Amino acid sequence: MPQPSQLPGPASTFWDWQLHGACRGAESAVFFHPDGERGRARAMREHRAKAICAECPVLTQCREHALSVREVYGIWGGMGESERAAAIDERSRAPRGEPRRLAS
Repeated sequence: MPQPSQLPGPASTFWDWQLHGACRGAESAVFFHPDGERGRARAMREHRAKAICAECPVLTQCREHALSVREVYGIWGGMGESERAAAIDERSRAPRGEPRRLAS
C-alpha cells in the first residue's frame, strides 16, 4: 500500500485555475458552436469568445490545458479549433529536447 507521502496531490489543485477564468459563468454557447454554424455567425461568435479570453487572468493555463489534452471543440485559451490543431501538429513535429512554443 502506498505511503501517504507517495500519493498524488488533491485533484483540485490541478483544476483550480478554472475558478479564475473570465469565462466562468458565461454562456457556453459563446465558446462552442452549434451544429451547422458557418460564415459570419461563426466568426462573430468566435470573436466574442476570444475577446473574453483576451482579458482572462488564466489564459495561459487554459491554453496549455487545451493543447495538452487535445481539446477538439470550442474556444480555449483564446484559440479556436483549427488554431489548436495547427499548434498541436507543430508541437508534434518539434524535435525532442527543443523547447515547446505556445501558439499565440
